[in-house]
Amino acid sequence: MAVLAGVDLATIALFLGHSSAKATEIYLRADLALKERALARVAPTEVGTHRYRPPDTLLALWESL
Repeated sequence: MAVLAGVDLATIALFLGHSSAKATEIYLRADLALKERALARVAPTEVGTHRYRPPDTLLALWESL
């Protein structure tokens, strides 16, 4: 079984919710340079971060349950 950064592939597969370690193996064959180029093309979104505040009607519904 392959080990990535000290963690065996079966553990990684379980963590990712894959049906088997074999389903996770495709990620081992991905070229690191290709991954780096893809990540470099992805720009962070300009969406502001704020905490979601549900409307009072939704809160009232939850409280009534």
